[in-house]
Amino acid sequence: MVQILQSKNLATKFQILLEIAASQPNIQQKNIAEKLNISPQAVSEYVKDLISDGWLASQGRSRYQVTKEGVDWILKMARQLQSYCSFVNKVVSDISVSTAIASDDLSSGQPVSLYMKDGLLFASNKLARGAAKGIAAFDARKCEDVGISQIEGVIELKMGEVVICKVPDVREGGSRNVDFARLKEELDRGRLVGAIGNEALVTLKSIGVKPNYRYGVKEAMVEAASCGQSFLVVCTEDAASEIVGGLEEENLEYKVVDLARSKRIVST
Repeated sequence: MVQILQSKNLATKFQILLEIAASQPNIQQKNIAEKLNISPQAVSEYVKDLISDGWLASQGRSRYQVTKEGVDWILKMARQLQSYCSFVNKVVSDISVSTAIASDDLSSGQPVSLYMKDGLLFASNKLARGAAKGIAAFDARKCEDVGISQIEGVIELKMGEVVICKVPDVREGGSRNVDFARLKEELDRGRLVGAIGNEALVTLKSIGVKPNYRYGVKEAMVEAASCGQSFLVVCTEDAASEIVGGLEEENLEYKVVDLARSKRIVST
C-alpha cells in the first residue's frame, strides 16, 4: 500500500516537500499554506519535522533546500503512487466499458475475443483460445464501434519500432546531401511518417512523399509505437538526440539511420 495514502502526516509532508522543491531556495510558507489549504503555523511545524527527518535543509530565513535524502524519499513515494495508479486503472478497466471496433456482427451480451490490429482494438465473435475476452455491451454491425465490458486476459500487443532517419542540417548540405536510395528503402516498409524541420520536409517532398505528421510528431510517434504501429521520423541531428531520449524514457525500440552522403560544411 502507498505509505502517504495511509498517513495524513506523510501525505502533507510529501506535498510540502514538493512545493519547496519546485520553488527552492526562496520559500514563502504562507504561499504553501494557501495552496494546500492549511494554516501557516501548520506549514511551519511540518517544515521543522522535515528538517528533523533530514529531508530538508535550512539556509537561513525563508531559504530551504531539499536534501538528497529528501529527493530519494520523494522518488520512492512517486514510484509507489505510480504503481498504485496502475492498479487503479486495472480495476477501473475491469468494471468499465472499453471501445473496440466490431470485426463481425455482434449482439448485446455476446462473448467476444479481443485483439489489436494496426494500432486499433477489435472485437470478434470468433472466440480464440488464449485470447483476451469480453462481453459486447450492445448490438453492433461489422466495422461499427462497440462497447466491451468484463474484459479478461491480456491483449497481445507487439510494440512498434521507431526509425529515426537523420538528414544533414542546412549547414551540411541539407536535402542536397541526402542518400535518397537509403531513405526510399526505409519508406518502402509501410511505416507512418513524420517530419521535423524544413530539411526533413524538403527531403521528403523531393521524392514525392507527404508526411502523415508535421506537428506533434514526437507525441504521435510514442503513441503509435505504444499501440503497435511502426513509425519513421525524418529530422536533423539536434531533433534526433531529443527523440532518442524520449523513446528511452518510454522503453520503446528504435534505430537510427544516418542519411548523409558525406560530411561537408557549407560556408556562411
